[in-house]
Amino acid sequence: MHGDPVSEVGQRDGGERMATQEKGPPWAMLLRGMAPLAADPILATGELIDREVALCELLQTLVSRIARSMDADRGTLFLLDPARGELFTTAAELPELPEIRLKVGQGVAGYVAQHGEPLNVPTTDDDPRFFRGIDEETGYVTRSILAVPVPDSSGRLIGVVQLLNKRSGAFTREDSHRLEALARQAGLALEATTLYDAIFRRSEDAEAPVPLADRFNRILGESPAMQRAYRLLTRAADSEATVLIRGESGTGKELFARAVHVNSRRRAGPMVKVDCAALPAQLIENELFGHERGAYTGAEQRAEGKVDAAAGGTLFLDEIGELPLPAQGKLLRLLQDREFDRVGGTKPVKADVRIVAATNRDLEEMMEAGTFRRDLYYRIKVVELTLPPLRERGRADIVALARHFLVMAARRHGRPVRDLSEAAWKRITAWHWPGNVRELENCIESAVVIGEGEVIEADDLPLPARGEDRRPGADVETADDLSLEAAERRHILSVLEQVGGHRGRAAELLGIGRNTLTRKLKRWGL
Repeated sequence: MHGDPVSEVGQRDGGERMATQEKGPPWAMLLRGMAPLAADPILATGELIDREVALCELLQTLVSRIARSMDADRGTLFLLDPARGELFTTAAELPELPEIRLKVGQGVAGYVAQHGEPLNVPTTDDDPRFFRGIDEETGYVTRSILAVPVPDSSGRLIGVVQLLNKRSGAFTREDSHRLEALARQAGLALEATTLYDAIFRRSEDAEAPVPLADRFNRILGESPAMQRAYRLLTRAADSEATVLIRGESGTGKELFARAVHVNSRRRAGPMVKVDCAALPAQLIENELFGHERGAYTGAEQRAEGKVDAAAGGTLFLDEIGELPLPAQGKLLRLLQDREFDRVGGTKPVKADVRIVAATNRDLEEMMEAGTFRRDLYYRIKVVELTLPPLRERGRADIVALARHFLVMAARRHGRPVRDLSEAAWKRITAWHWPGNVRELENCIESAVVIGEGEVIEADDLPLPARGEDRRPGADVETADDLSLEAAERRHILSVLEQVGGHRGRAAELLGIGRNTLTRKLKRWGL
């Protein structure tokens, strides 16, 4: 899902990871190569499970490692689309087709899905279960097949893994047993991703086919606004362009920044974060660019900065709107010339970094006020990715996120909670979430901790009283009170009331700077 907890998922990396290692299920250690089966290549996929990697890449890595470890010429990992009764995949060593879809019962994989048992086909010459349509379309010649079901931790079928044409002869009974063991591990690995949430916990009446393109692990949401964000993310990751991620506090800017990095050509390099809002103005240049010996009192030796640390990777500048003007000038030089000067230095230092920046500030307003450089603004927004606030993403995204956070919080705190009551769901979907996904996550976790039994009730949710469960501006208005400014004023006052008048917190939730909030309040005589 953390600095900017997300639109996604699984924030709290450190705590989550620690809980998994100490108390988590056996698969957690298996995936990290801590069990006797660690020699199996599939286990190396564990390094991807906690990352915002494109799911197509994750599944492709999984199936490729299975195929190589089994000495098969090709491998395919089919996933079940339960709403449509189909198997589908984009994770196949089958470059001729972008995707394969089979009805349950169709072909060898469909047979395995229908019967829930392994199937070894030594020769496809006269086996009626073999579907020849794919070979006819691709020109590939399938001679032998080994396919086994992929179960989740409860034993429910979630897919089928299929191997084609063993290179050193025919598939054996021992191969079948080994592939079943690998398939069980693959099922546990898949269950730890948000793909599992998206497919197997989605609405039963969903009729649209499940897409894998532009999906990213740990990021949830199917709304049109999120789909646009995914497409931009995909294009941004596949380039060296500087990226500016914009959005209100709590929408998942840091999560998307990490997704840009781990899906880029720089993924093997480091991703280094600098929180521009957390550092005093007099220290930010030193933090970014380092200093030379003797640059100031106490500088007894040269020290490298975050730009040096990010060499070969990505430098993530969170809250770039808080960067002081002198540091903005040095950052502009870094972007233009790919070089910088350390504090107290006289020789330029070459830099090999990609810049990804994020902000919840109104940079255009800051430019007009003279607090953000216009030339830097155009340099950092080569690709501009705007994340939608949760209130604009629709009921389906809120429900999907809430279910995910419910499962994660129940597991983390050892609670038996499994669902929300109908009244609780109504309150969840009626609230306008000024704190976005971060607020939703904290709300669900609080309810899991304080609730009793297996179902969260409406009163367990730390939300305003029922009478206040309405979006700002939902009251009947008079003709004189329908202006945009009136609606803005009403919303800001509502948020201030929720946070007890704390302007800093209100500004964070509103996605504006504290100075901007102060100016608006003064303009209204408040």
